[in-house]
Amino acid sequence: MSTTRGTPATRTRRALVAAGRMAVLATGLGIAGWVIRTLGLAPGGETGMAWVDHWIRGQGLWGELVFLAAGAAATAVGLPRQAVAFLGGYAFGAAIGTGLALLAQLLGCAASFGWARLLGREWAARRLEGRFGRRLRPLHDRLVANPFGATLALRLLPVGNNLALNLVAGLSSVALVPFLAGSGLGYLPQTLVFALLGDGVAVDRTAQLILGAALFLISVALGVWLLKREPPAA
Repeated sequence: MSTTRGTPATRTRRALVAAGRMAVLATGLGIAGWVIRTLGLAPGGETGMAWVDHWIRGQGLWGELVFLAAGAAATAVGLPRQAVAFLGGYAFGAAIGTGLALLAQLLGCAASFGWARLLGREWAARRLEGRFGRRLRPLHDRLVANPFGATLALRLLPVGNNLALNLVAGLSSVALVPFLAGSGLGYLPQTLVFALLGDGVAVDRTAQLILGAALFLISVALGVWLLKREPPAA
């Protein structure tokens, strides 16, 4: 009988892998705490708009880089992507704010997707076969059957959990490129809407606020229509 599983070298390698995963987890939790504090979500912290006024608006390239880093980290740990878009519009205007917010959202999406794939693939495979997996299995199967189309339809809807979708995709066999492509296209309407709203607040444009609200309703209707047309997973 082989004793490879119990050799000292194997045990050492497994210990190093476990330690590496714990280090990544600890780093991620530290980043999450930093994001919550710096975006003003902790008790006594600044509001998001006050934080943007202080660190981003009028800071040129440095402000854009800070916004990208903070927006990507915020999206990666589950804070609302719509808030990132709103603050992007508030800080940079609708056009530039939409582009920077969309890039930040995609970076955060890729980060949480990659984190899940790196740390939890084997765990997910076991859970998807058990009682817990019965609730996630329909979403998992839909994503695997049509990564781009299913992701696009789900991203267009304002309901659902952005982080949960990133993690389920990362824990599954979904390829990163079609998932990111569907996410980017699906993110775009609401990102534009909330950047318009943020810009409208910054410059007090009532018509822009109305346009943003109308586009939001259109994007929701499009998401519902696409989701209904999406064939069920086999």
